[in-house]
Amino acid sequence: MGSVRLLPAVLVALLLSAMATPLQAATIIHAGSLVDVIEGVVRKEQSIVVADGKVVAVESGYRPGDAGDEVIDLKTATVMPGWLDMHVHIASENTANRQVEAFTRDPADFAIRSTVYARRTLMAGFTTVRDLGTGASIAQSLRRAIAEGWVVGPRVFTAGKSIATTGGHADPSNGVNQKLRSDPGPADGVVNSVADAYKAVRARYKEGSDLIKITATGGVLSQAKSGQNPQFTIEEIQAIVAAAKDYGFAVAAHAHGTEGMRRAVIGGVDSIEHGTYMTDEIMRLMKRNGTYYVPTIVAGRFVAEKAATPGYFSDVVRPKAAAIGPLIQETFARAYKAGVKIAFGTDTGVAPHGDNWKEFGYMIESGMPAMEAIQSATVVAAELLRQADVLGSISAGKQADIIAVPGDPLTDVAQFGKVHFVMKGGVVYKDDGL
Repeated sequence: MGSVRLLPAVLVALLLSAMATPLQAATIIHAGSLVDVIEGVVRKEQSIVVADGKVVAVESGYRPGDAGDEVIDLKTATVMPGWLDMHVHIASENTANRQVEAFTRDPADFAIRSTVYARRTLMAGFTTVRDLGTGASIAQSLRRAIAEGWVVGPRVFTAGKSIATTGGHADPSNGVNQKLRSDPGPADGVVNSVADAYKAVRARYKEGSDLIKITATGGVLSQAKSGQNPQFTIEEIQAIVAAAKDYGFAVAAHAHGTEGMRRAVIGGVDSIEHGTYMTDEIMRLMKRNGTYYVPTIVAGRFVAEKAATPGYFSDVVRPKAAAIGPLIQETFARAYKAGVKIAFGTDTGVAPHGDNWKEFGYMIESGMPAMEAIQSATVVAAELLRQADVLGSISAGKQADIIAVPGDPLTDVAQFGKVHFVMKGGVVYKDDGL
């Protein structure tokens, strides 16, 4: 009976304790100019309320903080969502010694370097990246290390090992002597049949990948003669897409040449990467199928420049870089004018990490308005990544991925390279002041 009489007192004590517990402190960002990427407008004097790593509210005016709140003053800056780069290679960076390093460096060497590239990428304002081709599970390990707080870097989604055909772009045995040459199979990302295609996708699932990347045509930097020939049958691509669907994977297709690109779009891939020799017919197919285009202009410009540097590329790579590199920006301009859906992507790793922002300038130079360029790296990229419910805009309920530049990027392209504030998931990683 005594315990029964005490019960109301216990309940009262619990209620009083709950009432005495202070509400969790919030972070309030005072944004002088806020880029609303959903509406495509800039809103003045806004407050962004952040708690538990997410955006709680966006309000007009400068909301004063309550006791315990942190207020971040960005009243003279332009604030926008963290950018998403849909095509990087997070564990590598191109050098004149690239081919030699494949034989003289261990996976651990590349893994350690990837931590430097990841930090550089985040500090440049890219809070999420899609890694399209990294072997030895380095990108998966980096993804985990960043998520667990061991390494500073962007949110990583990775395709793991790219899927190629024998001798094709991303066949890991290309360019080696006969003694070292092997015959890699589906587990190594090399396929030659419909059955192989299914096994290669399942191997990517087994290794912990987030999506699939295929090399539908030849490529620039592989030690193989053609940079544009088709390298999969339509049936093989359709099998990869079907298998990918079983596992909830999107499929990205590296493609320079026309025929391989056409097969990839007909086969049902989600995005075309590079798209150098894209024709009007392919653009119509992409619009009909809802296929995204990820241009990677900065990589094209980089390889074209380095092709003129003696000894930088091998004799096999140099002519491909000189021919293909300069064309991507022109293709982008035609695709944008035709109304193809464009998601921001750079192929960084070919060009230096941290220079991803230069893509904005090339896009704007080619006819895309600055606001649409920002949208391509935010809401549009989030849609391609299938993460539009949590990424891509500064909206209530989404991850608090927020960056700022000191000036107006809509009128001054150089501002894209001046990111001075970076928040990812509600944590401030960079605040250089103004």
